Amino acid sequence: MMLDNLPIRKIIHVDMDAFYASVEQMDNPELIGKPIAVGGEGARGVVAAASYEARKFGVRSAISGAQARRNCPELIFVKPRFDRYQEISKQVKKIFYDYTDLVEPLSLDEAYLDVTENKKGNPSASLLAKEIRERIFKEVGLTASAGISINKFVAKVASDYNKPNGQKTVNPEEVVGFLEALDIRKFYGVGKVTADKMYQLGIFTGKDLKSKTLEYLDSNFGKSGRFYYYIVRGIHNSEVKPHRTRKSLAAERTFHENLSSEIFMLEKLDHIAQEVEKRLAKSKVSGKTVTLKIKYSDFSLQTRSKTLPYYIGDKDLILEVAKDLLYQEKLSNSVRLLGISMSNLNNESKIKKPSKPETKTVTVQLQFEF
Repeated sequence: MMLDNLPIRKIIHVDMDAFYASVEQMDNPELIGKPIAVGGEGARGVVAAASYEARKFGVRSAISGAQARRNCPELIFVKPRFDRYQEISKQVKKIFYDYTDLVEPLSLDEAYLDVTENKKGNPSASLLAKEIRERIFKEVGLTASAGISINKFVAKVASDYNKPNGQKTVNPEEVVGFLEALDIRKFYGVGKVTADKMYQLGIFTGKDLKSKTLEYLDSNFGKSGRFYYYIVRGIHNSEVKPHRTRKSLAAERTFHENLSSEIFMLEKLDHIAQEVEKRLAKSKVSGKTVTLKIKYSDFSLQTRSKTLPYYIGDKDLILEVAKDLLYQEKLSNSVRLLGISMSNLNNESKIKKPSKPETKTVTVQLQFEF
């Protein structure tokens, strides 16, 4: 097999199975085997996570509580306990660090591990992933799935292949064939809108995507076209970054009743700005760009941003900019959610820009053990 100049690493992507819901079932055995949703039940509620029993009925994260109830009348709603999820997440990550210091958490329930060189001296990434999953189950009480391959992208896609409580290894010589056979909707980074557009262009599988030129993909998908061009060829040079630099920080609130006047929103923005201030202080950062997020009653979303010539982290200053953005233009409908985010943070100088993939061709050494 021939691949473009691709750094050969041993990457494991570990993804906890239905994490929030599984924690709730573990802590309350009466919920085991039952369809549960973590989140709000009412008309204003949103599902944060669903157990596999609930997913069979089409209950999934981000849908409304009302829709979830329609999909599954027997659904049990549980209020989220984020402190508990963070506690369990720390236990899982502690296990990761027994194998490598190159751990890049993506969220509370998933992370990349680079085990090219590892603390166990084990040349098999597949055996390491199996051992890690067994320890998570034994020591924490939850199941996890894993994907193992030569880079983060393929490992991420593979981790979803044998869920729940399974793993999938894509060896170096299997990467191209694996991606060619994959439905384009399974590609990490290809969302629903992009997938629908690809379907309209006759791109249904990785093989179809690979047949398109770089110029064609650039023309139809802008900057993302280059990303698609390389990933379908198994090229993803991003390293596992142990200390991911935060790029933004935000807080938002969904209201019990829709708000129709800016005056009624000011008090809400005051509380949101205060929460943003707390989070900035906790992370010891400030930001230059303030973004106001507005979700209307028809679920349409609008953002308004302003970049200042200086960094701010004070609630009053954040609120002042948010108020300016709120009054920037007339609201198009009543509002169900407001949010404030800070970006362009004063830690971004630490972020290393990824190098562009090279196109030199090399032969992958197949004795590289996975």
